[in-house]
Amino acid sequence: MPLLTHLTILLSAILFPSTARANCECGYTVNGTLYTDLTESDFLHIKNINESGWLPQTYTVDRGTARGPFGKDASPKQITTNPLKSRFDWAGNGIHGGDAGLQITVSNPGKGAMIPMGEMGTNRTDMLYGSFRAAIKLTEIDMEFLSSQFSQSSHPVNLVLQSQASIDAGYNAGDTNAFQKHELPFDPSEGFNEYRFDWFPDRVDFYANGVFLKSMTGDGVPRDPGHLMLSQWSNGDPKWSGGPPAQDAIMTVSYVKGYFNSSETRRQEDWKNRCRDINAANATCEVPEITAPPQTNATAKTYFFSQERNMTVNQTVPGGNPNTIASGAWSIYASMQGISTAMLVSSLVLCMNWCL
Repeated sequence: MPLLTHLTILLSAILFPSTARANCECGYTVNGTLYTDLTESDFLHIKNINESGWLPQTYTVDRGTARGPFGKDASPKQITTNPLKSRFDWAGNGIHGGDAGLQITVSNPGKGAMIPMGEMGTNRTDMLYGSFRAAIKLTEIDMEFLSSQFSQSSHPVNLVLQSQASIDAGYNAGDTNAFQKHELPFDPSEGFNEYRFDWFPDRVDFYANGVFLKSMTGDGVPRDPGHLMLSQWSNGDPKWSGGPPAQDAIMTVSYVKGYFNSSETRRQEDWKNRCRDINAANATCEVPEITAPPQTNATAKTYFFSQERNMTVNQTVPGGNPNTIASGAWSIYASMQGISTAMLVSSLVLCMNWCL
């Protein structure tokens, strides 16, 4: 190789370091941990739940199986989108009145034996370790909130790892070492707050509004892929969910975000093909953390990679950037649960293959 050509190549490498073909092509980082995939749902602006990457569930559970005085009747009609009137707003009432966002309702059963409830799961089921967060206003995360524990000065959250041990204990995690109670410095029913858990192979870290709460370890830490679920329910058990409510009780969700690794071989190969140089400029993107509860136009406008150009290449992002390459339908459950003053269980949950 001529000396001049060699020097030109060398100078080019020094003056023009490697850059990514697309921002975030190697993934998204949370506290220094890299995740290859994402799912983001901006329920403040979603009008059609069928285009959101979530699947409303339809099933019934009799009271014996539900382990309470009432059974559960999950139906899509208990799930309603209530987007803001303007796409430029991030707080306020929705087009149907009341809090904007995804509304999941538990109704009074009347003289029936089944309590109407709402539940839906993500269209991806390949989530294996990651950081998951949701902004929720309660009427109930595993994290679980029990309204019967609430008072004017006390708002505890129950941090739960639903494991085989809890199944063996009659689906009662309180009788296992995978259960902790933590006092929250706010009332979950007075406004939207972000509930988050970071799932690692050896532990699960819990957060509220970006503030670390607890870390849980042990055999209850999931090690299989799963999918995210949002639900609100009651079985009438006075020792747990309470209820049923005298009138409709609504849990409202403004967003759900997950940054995770995929268990699917095809997804892993996709990542290898698009991530040319993990050290290249802009090849990875740090996930912004909230600094205040997402309750006003200023604080509720959180960051969505899927609403930016060139930040979700080869990701499945329903309703997101039109330049995103969609890769078909997939599914996973992640879990955080809570209960409002209506004595219900409201939750964002990570479920494995045994979580039904």
